[in-house]
Amino acid sequence: MKPGIVYLIGAGPGDPGLITVKGRDCLHRADAVVYDYLANPLLLREAPRAEAIFVGKSRGNHHRPQEEINRLLVELASQGKVVARLKGGDPFIFGRGGEEAQALHQAGIPFEVVPGVTAGFAAAAYAGIPLTHRDYTTSLALLTGHEDPDKGFSRLDWAKLATGVGTLVFYMGMANLEIIAGQLQAHGRPATTPVAVIRWGTTAEQETLIATLGDVVARVRETGIKPPAIIVVGEVVKLRQQLRWFDRKPLFGRGVLVTRAGDQAGEFGDMLGALGARVYECPTIRLDPPAEHGDLDAALSQLAGFDWLVLSSVNAVHFFFARLAGLGRDARALGYCRVCAVGPKTAAAIRGYGIVPDLVPEDYKAEGVVAAMAGLSVAPRRVLFPRADKAREVIPQGLSALGAEVVAPVAYCNVLPPDLPAEALAALEAGKVACVTFTASSTVENLAALLGPERFPRLLQNVVVAAIGPITSATCRKLGLEVAIEPEEYTLTALADAIVAWFAAAPQEPSCP
Repeated sequence: MKPGIVYLIGAGPGDPGLITVKGRDCLHRADAVVYDYLANPLLLREAPRAEAIFVGKSRGNHHRPQEEINRLLVELASQGKVVARLKGGDPFIFGRGGEEAQALHQAGIPFEVVPGVTAGFAAAAYAGIPLTHRDYTTSLALLTGHEDPDKGFSRLDWAKLATGVGTLVFYMGMANLEIIAGQLQAHGRPATTPVAVIRWGTTAEQETLIATLGDVVARVRETGIKPPAIIVVGEVVKLRQQLRWFDRKPLFGRGVLVTRAGDQAGEFGDMLGALGARVYECPTIRLDPPAEHGDLDAALSQLAGFDWLVLSSVNAVHFFFARLAGLGRDARALGYCRVCAVGPKTAAAIRGYGIVPDLVPEDYKAEGVVAAMAGLSVAPRRVLFPRADKAREVIPQGLSALGAEVVAPVAYCNVLPPDLPAEALAALEAGKVACVTFTASSTVENLAALLGPERFPRLLQNVVVAAIGPITSATCRKLGLEVAIEPEEYTLTALADAIVAWFAAAPQEPSCP
């Protein structure tokens, strides 16, 4: 069998957006992804069909020895698979990627190296620290601080490093921080030299501690900051006061639980993540086609005989057109039937199928559809309303009261997932969630069902509740939740803006300087 290929990919330091375009493309082609402790698991979304194998290693906890990882890569590629070896940072900078490449070479396995953004560069940049600056220094050294203090010697030339290089960046140095600070001072680096310790750089958990060589050890003990962390030594650290930007984002470090359907949580999560939030995706809905399509198919067979098609959500749009395509038809089947879209997101989804909606009510809920239809110069006669199985009866009843014949077949079903993601549940239990978002009544009801009557009120007791509109808010209150945030416009963008505004007015939590 012809061997496959192994891509040694730098995953970047934590922010999944920092992976290179080539790295992402290699993930798309992968049959297997072998990833480690510092590679963001969200990147696995880029390889949905691949087998995911975790081989993470952290200090004192080696999930798999390096030799076993080498053998695994050879074995997978020998089976003809395309293997993405996803490594935190850059594979050739303190990542043992060179050893893996050597093992592949010796086994005759083709490989390519896809460089990544190394943690030292990215963590410093996200902390607002330029590693070089012509007013401070033009020299830089990347060093490993992961040396065994019991071996009695060091591979680092402390005398030259202490005074010969402007900026020093230590990887894996927290366990030896006292030695690093002591050696630099002993060889001539002033005790007043600024030091930055940056933990979980580029992620919403990023912490930045500013100290000096003389007091950094005591400050780390005092604050309890722990690995994984990068240590930056040099005068450029002073520039953080002017250049910090990442931890000034409006939702920086706030844990937000997103309860949308699994295939939609990413969009809203990305929106909140861009504002600095630590997003916990917690889908409380799974969307499935109905067990039987008889009613929907019957309506689709006479589609051109309807005056109006009402699509009340992006989900309705996609399930409607998917079923239409499954019957071998497309948008031309609408004929002269006009289309009503509830909300701008729904309208945009409809345009994706080549149709410009005829009506988008100003009020983005069912009552708004009825009011808009009532204001038409020509009253609707026959209306098709493909809906969710648990949709409210406002539209069918309201339009029927206007004299219309309403056909409302089920186009998709809201199904309760079997359980909650372990990470989201752990975050709730640990009190790491500051805000929970609900975008439909079913998301509230399902979270309550999944957590149970005892855990639901207890875990959400100190969590800020954000609901997308009055219907969802009413459901929250019915289940005993106090709603703190409800936007005037019932859109995801408006909900995100309202969350930002609420936390801007809330007291700030203490953080590292």
